[in-house]
Amino acid sequence: MTRSCSGHGIATARAIAIGPAFLLDRGPLAIAPRCVDPGEVVVEIERLEAALEAAQRALRAVRDQIPNATPVKVAEFIDSHLLMLEDEALVNPARALIREQFFSAEWALEHHRMSLVKLFDEMEDPYLRSRRDDVDQVVQHVLGFLLGSRTTDASADDDADLRGCVVIAHDISPADTVVLRHRGVAAIVTEYGGPMSHTAILARSLNIPAVMGVRNVTRYFRQGETVVVDGEAGKVLAGDDARILEHYRQRMRVLEARRSGLQHLIGEPSVSADGVPVSLLANLELPEDTASANANGAAGVGLYRTEFLYMNRDNLPDEEEHLAAYQDVIRGLSGVPITIRTLDLGVDKQVDSSLAYCPPVCNPALGLRAIRLCLKEPDLFRPQLRAILRASALGPVRLMIPMLSSMKELNSVLAIIEQVRRELEGEGLAFDPHMPVGGMIEVPAAALTARAFARRLDFLSIGTNDLIQYTLAIDRIDDSVSYLYDPLHPAILRLIRMTIDAGQDRGIPVSMCGEMAGNPRCVPLLLGLGLRELSMQPGSLLEVKEIVRSANIARLAGATRELLARMDDEDPEQLAEAIKGICAA
Repeated sequence: MTRSCSGHGIATARAIAIGPAFLLDRGPLAIAPRCVDPGEVVVEIERLEAALEAAQRALRAVRDQIPNATPVKVAEFIDSHLLMLEDEALVNPARALIREQFFSAEWALEHHRMSLVKLFDEMEDPYLRSRRDDVDQVVQHVLGFLLGSRTTDASADDDADLRGCVVIAHDISPADTVVLRHRGVAAIVTEYGGPMSHTAILARSLNIPAVMGVRNVTRYFRQGETVVVDGEAGKVLAGDDARILEHYRQRMRVLEARRSGLQHLIGEPSVSADGVPVSLLANLELPEDTASANANGAAGVGLYRTEFLYMNRDNLPDEEEHLAAYQDVIRGLSGVPITIRTLDLGVDKQVDSSLAYCPPVCNPALGLRAIRLCLKEPDLFRPQLRAILRASALGPVRLMIPMLSSMKELNSVLAIIEQVRRELEGEGLAFDPHMPVGGMIEVPAAALTARAFARRLDFLSIGTNDLIQYTLAIDRIDDSVSYLYDPLHPAILRLIRMTIDAGQDRGIPVSMCGEMAGNPRCVPLLLGLGLRELSMQPGSLLEVKEIVRSANIARLAGATRELLARMDDEDPEQLAEAIKGICAA
C-alpha cells in the first residue's frame, strides 16, 4: 500500500524521481556536556586542531573530485565550508571555552554551535536563515572526526551501490551532494534545509531532484523500499502501488519531454503571439548563478541579492570586496544588464559588533531592516553604494533600494547617492553618472503611493514575497498561517495594478522580482495586468517564455480589466474561477 510522508517538504527542483530508499545517517551527533581537568587543556586543544585539519583534508579531497566540465562553479560551495573551518570566529570561541571553562573539545565546539544556530534561527530573511545549515554541517563534520565515531561525508558508505537510489537523511552538506552525484543518486530528501541553502542551490545546479524540510522523514522509510520524490509538489511517497508508480513514471516522461522541448526557446525572442515584447530576467543569489542565467537565455538580471557577502563572518565586507563580487557577476553575464539590490539585513541579522545596538523586537519583519537599517548605519551603507557605482563603469548596472515605505526615506537615500557620486568624481574613480536607481515596491504603503515614488525613480520593481505577507498580515514562513499566503488575493492584484499604472503614467519600467513572476499559474494574469518585465529563478525562464510566446496579451488585458471592474461585486468562488480562467489562458 503506497503511503505518504507526514506533511510536505520544500521542493528545490521541478523534477520527479523514483528509486529505492537509501537511509544515510546524517543525524546530529549527541554531545554530552563534559569538562576536563586543567592539566588536560593542552590535549583538548590539540584534539580540536587535529579534527579541524582532518575535516579540511576530507573536504579538499571531495573538491578534487569535481570534474572541470561541471557547468557551474560547484567547488565554491566546498570552498565556503573550508573558509568557515579557517574562520577564527568559528574556532576561537571553542578554544576559549576549553582554556577558560575547561570544556572538552567536542562540548566546546557544540556549545558554540548552539549559540550560532540560535542567532541564525532568529533571522527573518529566508536566505540568511538558511545559512545556519552551513554552520551545522561544518561543525558536525568536525565533530565526526573529534569523536571518531563516523566521518561526515557521503563517502563513508563506499561499499553501498547508490546508483538510482533516493538518499534520505537528516541533512546533507554541499560536499555530500557532490559525492552523491558522482555516485549516481536519483534524488535527495532531507529533514532539514530549504530552497536557499547551499545544498539546494547545488542540487539544482547538478540537476538532482530534491525535497527538503520534510519533518521526521527518516522515521517513515525503510531501507530499500521504493520511494517517489515529487519535486514539483514537494511530496515524498513510499510503497509499491503499481498504479501510483505508473502515474509518476508517466509524469517523469512528460516532464523530460517538456524539458527537452523547451531548449529550442533559448535563442528565440520573448515576444507574445500578438507582437508584445516581454523581458525575462533572472534572480541571482550568488555570483556562480550567472551560469544558470546564461544557460537559460536570461535577458539580464532583475534582482541580484547581496546578503551572501555578510555571511559566515564577524566583520563587514569593505568596498573592494563588494566591488570584486560585482565584477565577477558582470563578467559572468557578458554584457546583459544587472540590477543590484542594496543589502536587506535587519535588526535580527547584525553581523558586526560595531553596529549600533538595537533592542530585540517582537517581529523583525516590521523592525529595523533593509533601507531603514542602511539609513541608520551609513557606515554600513556607503561602502556598498560606492562599490555599486564603481561597478556601473564595467557594464549596464541598475541600483535597487529595498523596502521603501515613505518619500522621506527615498529622499534621504537619493541624497546619499548624490554625495557618493561627488566623492567618486573627486577621487577620479570611474562610474556611470546616469546609472538608473529604482525602488522595490514590497510594502503596501509604497504601492499606495507608487506615483510619488515613480516621480523620483528610474524604475520600480514589485517584490511580491513581502508585499503579500505584509498586505495579508501573515508570516509566509509560519506553517500555521502559510495557507493564507495567496498571490491572487484581490488586494494583491489591486496593489500590483496600482504600481504598474504609476510607472506607465511616468513612463518608467515596472518589473516584478518575487516568486509570483516565475509562477506559470500567475504569468498570464500578470501580462494582462500590464507587466512587461519579469524576473525569476533561472530554471523557470524557458517555461515562462513559452507562455509569453503563446499569449495574446491584448485579449488577456481585456479580460483582466473586466475582472478588476467587477472584483468587489463578485462572489469569492466565482472570482477565483475567473482568475483561474485568465491564468489558464
